Amino acid sequence: MKTQDLLQETYLALSANKARSGLTVLGIVIGIASVIALMAIGQGTQNAVSSSINSLGANLLVVTPGAAKQIGFGASSGRGSAQSLTVSDENALMQVQNVAAVSGEYSGRYQVAVAAANTNTTVDGVDGAYAQIRNIDMNEGSFITSSQAASLGKVAVIGSTVATDLFGANATSTNLVGKAIRINNMQFTITGVMATKGGSGFGSQDDTIFIPLTTALQYFAGNGNQYLSTIDIEATTQQSMTQVQNDITNLLLQRHHISDPTQADFSILNQQELVSAVSSVTGTFTTLLAAIAGISLVVGGIGIMNMMLTTVTERMREIGLRKAIGATRKDINTQFLAEAIALTFVGGGIGVALGWGIAYLVTATGIMTAQVTWSSVLLAFGVSAGIGIVFGWYPARRASNLNPIDALRYE
Repeated sequence: MKTQDLLQETYLALSANKARSGLTVLGIVIGIASVIALMAIGQGTQNAVSSSINSLGANLLVVTPGAAKQIGFGASSGRGSAQSLTVSDENALMQVQNVAAVSGEYSGRYQVAVAAANTNTTVDGVDGAYAQIRNIDMNEGSFITSSQAASLGKVAVIGSTVATDLFGANATSTNLVGKAIRINNMQFTITGVMATKGGSGFGSQDDTIFIPLTTALQYFAGNGNQYLSTIDIEATTQQSMTQVQNDITNLLLQRHHISDPTQADFSILNQQELVSAVSSVTGTFTTLLAAIAGISLVVGGIGIMNMMLTTVTERMREIGLRKAIGATRKDINTQFLAEAIALTFVGGGIGVALGWGIAYLVTATGIMTAQVTWSSVLLAFGVSAGIGIVFGWYPARRASNLNPIDALRYE
């Protein structure tokens, strides 16, 4: 049978019962669209979470006081209220190989006020290197300098959310450098406003005020207090992060006179390990979504087989006549298999377009970010084609094996 004749016969056979063909195609459309849309949502979620973690800083390691304990995604965290990290520990970590920058932190929540407004927000004492470590961009002014830290300067760098809370909705477009604010009843001068970065499940720098670490330790931690909330470290490269983490662990164990690593009074969060753990969890989540959606593809395939078996029964006399005038088993098998594959290809094409459209609408509405990948499209379309072949093979084989005399006699 010529290809042109095969295509013409396939079109005529499927269009002879448009309602049945349309319902069969609909099953495939729903399955393919579900797979693509759900995989797009899963992939978008994975990328959004990874981007959120990476926005915290490049090649970031965070040392927290207190023994490690397990939290979400398998990451570890210190107890926070423990006091085991000091300014001298911070200074010692600067000497570790492949460390690009180090900044201690002393954090707390305080009342912040101006003449006409007030808010309660996080006040974070940091070193000047913090801006490099945490990828902070300035919208106005400059970040904390070493001279301000050395002089215990009462200066503040505020986030965009704090600026809005204190100075109104148009604060980010107003020159705020030089204005005074009161933090815990002490006057500070604004020297910079950070560019909007956005919040995440790991906190928001937009709703934070940064002051020199020396100032925070002097006026908020108590005179002579040298204990830090955390120490942030930036490794020179992503490849060196494991080496830096191991060296920091060994150095702090030595400095704290701890011989058993399991008794460490600190914990280290490795950004890349967290990203890998999150990617693993979200990847499993995406696979689960795709598997659930794949069930509808199997149901659609069963619908195709059911339709083709019905078609074979209805076209018994046609099959007998074709075989009587010389059609071979291969011709009959190819004809019915082509009809099944045509149904899945049409359904697959519409399903891909629909799934892409659903992903676009989800992203456009701002509910969440959905990212369609070519791998998901090829996978869905490949599965669709496979279903057409697998579920179309049995009806096609049954038609090709019919005895022409029995088929002609069929009523």
